[in-house]
Amino acid sequence: MTDSIMSKAATMEIPINSNGDTGTLPEDDSLEQAAKLQWSLDEKVGSSRGTRDLQQVMVSGPNLNETSIVSGGYGGTAEEIISTSSIKGSNMHHSNSSLSLTADEATRGVAVEKLESVRKWGLNTYKCTKQMISERFGRGSRTVDLELEAQIEVLRDTKRKYETVLRLARALTNHFYNMVQTQHALGDTFADLSQKSPELRDEFGYNAETQKLLCKNGETLLGAVNFFVSSINTLVNKTMEDTLMTIKMYENARLEFDAYRTDLEELSMGPRDAVTMARIDAAQQQYQVHKEKYERLRSDVIIKLKFLEENKVKVMHKQLLLFHNAISAYFAGNQQQLEQTLKQFNIKLRPPGADKPSWLEEQ
Repeated sequence: MTDSIMSKAATMEIPINSNGDTGTLPEDDSLEQAAKLQWSLDEKVGSSRGTRDLQQVMVSGPNLNETSIVSGGYGGTAEEIISTSSIKGSNMHHSNSSLSLTADEATRGVAVEKLESVRKWGLNTYKCTKQMISERFGRGSRTVDLELEAQIEVLRDTKRKYETVLRLARALTNHFYNMVQTQHALGDTFADLSQKSPELRDEFGYNAETQKLLCKNGETLLGAVNFFVSSINTLVNKTMEDTLMTIKMYENARLEFDAYRTDLEELSMGPRDAVTMARIDAAQQQYQVHKEKYERLRSDVIIKLKFLEENKVKVMHKQLLLFHNAISAYFAGNQQQLEQTLKQFNIKLRPPGADKPSWLEEQ
């Protein structure tokens, strides 16, 4: 209704007198009434809005995180609210983005490094597999050191034979241990029957003493045989095995060397353009690296084979002498010589009544 009155008032024509005063028209009262009505409505609306704003401020308090910027000049009504929290959040987001970017770059660098390592490993594996297949089917050439290869084959054959000696010596130890335990039990039984059978006391007594003596000598012999088994086990499963591990590394290095040598030869036989020359230079560098590795491991194998042979002769000379003397003294019934053999090789038996179980009891 107010809009219609104001629209009507806006379209009226106001007459001007000769002295410049406005004339009085019948509609003047209606214009004045419309103006008063519009003013009253604006006052009510402004009062109610101001009341609501005041109540909101009193209830919630001023928001320090927001800054009101008035645009449009003095008396303008357009306002733009910029939240300070959004500004702080923007700065924090930028900082977090920088940290995230740094972390992403580090992760990407690690991933690239791993990918490059996998690529090199795959390329090396492919070349070595290709070389191995070529050698197996007789199409590829391999580097051979006849003297060194013969020494390696002798070592492997010697290890197999020493493993057989070790297995049989362990079997002898187990069987002899069971016999000694049986003699010990038999001696105790004879001694008990000697006390309970007066008519056969002497006979049971003689046999009890004999079994106890055999049991004592058997334990002494077992100490010597156990020392022999321990020394052979160290020689076979530690000293020889260490040398064979070096030989395995040498053989792998030899295969890699031949693979990169073959690759270099194939590239050298091709065209000599710019791309091929770059590949030849890279292959030449790889060839030189693997050649040095092969020669270094070859030297290590030669040295270890030499020291192994010297150590083997020294150890086996002592252990074979011990085994012979101990077995001969036991079956000859020479208890004094048997004990002297253990003293000669510094073998100490567990004293009777010791709390710690002997190696016999640990079997």
